[in-house]
Amino acid sequence: MLFRLLAAPVAGPLGGIAWVARQITQMVEEQNFDPKRIEAALLALERRLEAGEIDEAAFEAAEAELLEELHLIRARQQAKAGAA
Repeated sequence: MLFRLLAAPVAGPLGGIAWVARQITQMVEEQNFDPKRIEAALLALERRLEAGEIDEAAFEAAEAELLEELHLIRARQQAKAGAA
């Protein structure tokens, strides 16, 4: 009890910093693992192909990477939903 009282001036701000860090981490994970981000990238990639900015081979390579990332994101989401 005495230790908690004496440590309060340090532990209080550290607890707040830890909470902020957890919130930031959660937001970054939500953004990185958002399938909408990949879907938007796929649309942008298709537009670049149609505009002639990239050739078919570059499109297929980039598309394969994005689809693999989308697959991993969806698998992660399903695993998280199954664990909950």
